[in-house]
Amino acid sequence: MPVTFGASLPSRGPLASSQALRSLAQRAEELGFDSAWVSDHIILPRQVDSFYPYSPDGVPAFSPDQPYYDPLATLNFLAGCTHRLRLGTHVLIIPYRNPVLAAKMIATLDTLSEGRVTLGVGVGWMEEEFQALGLDTFAERGAVTNEYLRLFKELWTEENPEFEGRFVQTSGAGFRPKPVQQPHPPLWIGGHTGPALRRAAELGDGWMPIGLRPPAVLEPEEMAAKIAQLRRLTARAGRPEDAVTPCFSTDIDFDRTPGPSRRMMQGLPEQIAADLRQYQDLGVQNFILGFRADSVAAQQEAMEQFSREVMPLIPQG
Repeated sequence: MPVTFGASLPSRGPLASSQALRSLAQRAEELGFDSAWVSDHIILPRQVDSFYPYSPDGVPAFSPDQPYYDPLATLNFLAGCTHRLRLGTHVLIIPYRNPVLAAKMIATLDTLSEGRVTLGVGVGWMEEEFQALGLDTFAERGAVTNEYLRLFKELWTEENPEFEGRFVQTSGAGFRPKPVQQPHPPLWIGGHTGPALRRAAELGDGWMPIGLRPPAVLEPEEMAAKIAQLRRLTARAGRPEDAVTPCFSTDIDFDRTPGPSRRMMQGLPEQIAADLRQYQDLGVQNFILGFRADSVAAQQEAMEQFSREVMPLIPQG
């Protein structure tokens, strides 16, 4: 299978704007990237004690005083700005939204984009945001997510959807439009924990961990062990063991003078390409890349360098 590359776009923070999103998405499409990705938060409390799992000190890098665009609205905008680029959520926090409404919004996006949606999903980590949204399901967010994903599939694939769950029930109603993609948009499951792997094995089409942000560090040896675990769980769920595609999300940091303590995905283009090939050898087919930049121009420059100097060094299947 060919390897794909996706670019994370600034849908939050000081770089977020319609002009930045449009120009970066269109440039990514021109450069040969396969997909564009945006993240999800709805309301950011000023006091957060929950531990952020992708920072050594547990403190997130975003501020409640900066814009944070809704991901589905943002991807609808990008659908109208692009022609080929796949459009992904990295990740949509499933318990935050009424599941029937969310399924409708996603199906509409898939229809208007002519089948370009990849739905990355997660359970959420910030208890304070659940509380700010009036939700009391933080402790059960894994079970809520699993049920909502099963409801999505029912609504997207059945002519007369019927669903009787613990958290949601629906029957006796039509649901249109159905997604363009059959049987439905790919579901890529975020996270690297045991429950995330089980969710991917049972319900996912892909598994998409953030791989190299301490303390959640999945260097090749750890990633290989996780993929082996995923395949065992997938077979145990009664599916072909390769039914779930391994993906990998990481930041890219070009450095013309890397030192002896160079970390993975940092350094010269050929070093970054060699790092990516290690994951490719494990079976990773899809990479989602964040380009560290303090301006839109700098992000575009990094994307251009990656396309020009790294992509040609990655073999295609």
